Amino acid sequence: MRRRLVVAMLLLVSAALMVAGAGSQLLVRQATLDDARQDVARQAEQFARVSDDLRRPALLAALRRALRLSGADVVRFSPRGRLLTELPSGISSADLRASDLAVGATVSGIRGTLVYAVAPVPNATGGVVGVVLTRELRALNRGFGFFLLAALVSLGFAALLGRRIGRRIALPLEVAAAGTRAIAAGDLAARIALPANADPEVASLAASISSLAANLERSRAAERDFLLSVSHDLRTPLTAIRGYGEALADGAIDDSARAGAVITNESRRLERLVGDLLELARLGAGSFALTPSEVRLEDVVAGTAEALQLAAADAGIVLTAPAASDAVVVADPDRLAQVVANLIENALAYATATVDVTITTTDGVAGFAVEDDGPGIPAAEQAAVFARHYRSDRGRHVGTGLGLAIVAELVAAMGGTVTVASPRPSGLPGTRLAVELPAIPPSGRPAPPEPR
Repeated sequence: MRRRLVVAMLLLVSAALMVAGAGSQLLVRQATLDDARQDVARQAEQFARVSDDLRRPALLAALRRALRLSGADVVRFSPRGRLLTELPSGISSADLRASDLAVGATVSGIRGTLVYAVAPVPNATGGVVGVVLTRELRALNRGFGFFLLAALVSLGFAALLGRRIGRRIALPLEVAAAGTRAIAAGDLAARIALPANADPEVASLAASISSLAANLERSRAAERDFLLSVSHDLRTPLTAIRGYGEALADGAIDDSARAGAVITNESRRLERLVGDLLELARLGAGSFALTPSEVRLEDVVAGTAEALQLAAADAGIVLTAPAASDAVVVADPDRLAQVVANLIENALAYATATVDVTITTTDGVAGFAVEDDGPGIPAAEQAAVFARHYRSDRGRHVGTGLGLAIVAELVAAMGGTVTVASPRPSGLPGTRLAVELPAIPPSGRPAPPEPR
């Protein structure tokens, strides 16, 4: 890349020098020739006034040397315009335009590097008489050598500058490319360290790549921890099922009913874990379907809380159902019930004595909140509670530990939001998880049927 940058800069400078040099040479050449033509014309007009003295050859030769003229002669045309004398070399009779001389006009022109001028002699008899002067400008191309030297020096400086700029631009990009290849090859610990003088744009690109690698590394570590945790959760019920199954097969257990109950409970636990994993996979792939409709929030929230009263009683927790409410939201009723159940089960896993479920309404939104009086969530972990790989060790390990991740995915799919507050807004210890969904105002609901 550096070589290409240097070559490109050299080509650009060369093209600029060629255009500038050729243009300058042409302009200077034309200006010099015009100035010389005008000068020769003035001299010819002056000499035409003293044409009698110019008839002496010695005087003409002296004038040519003094004025750096190539030729100086007196020419004569017949009344019909025919040339009667010889002309200086380099010009022809057509260049002199006898008709213009006959009316008293000075004729001048340029032929290559030769400039000439013919001034008519006033009061000449027997035809047209004129003084013709010519000057050869042989030094017009002397500036080409200086231009060539300047061009070579400029190209040398351009090569040095191009190499420096190419190194400044290409080196950080090469370092970034090497780091990117290392990251793509699986080395997520690789970081891109650029020199201090790197351009801000390249430095920003390198920082973004390093940040991406760091995020991938954290995600891989979290995924690894999650898989280890899930593997443990899968192994625990499988171990219990296998142990009691082998014991029953060997006749080593007298209380077969108790063994059957343990196997049944562990099978249900295993089924729930596998179901949650499959649910997360479907949510991540976007392959689940929602059927949104107008849902009376109290029906779903209160009904789900009532169904979990037995689980709360078994855990020694008082589960308080929400008060009556006429709030209506747009949601999938089955998925909304799943969200409510996951939040209540999560609260039961951490509560000390009580879990409170309430329905909330504000402008344009309605929802519900689940509060527990458990140990709470540290501030540093609150941003990660809805992550798929997050697990806490402060609860009773009821459920699979994947419920909040499923809640976040489902609520987002239904156009709502879920938030966490710990300690609770009341200032009491514990955790409050709140869900808000788009609400339908009373004015937008269909009127109830009139009684008959």
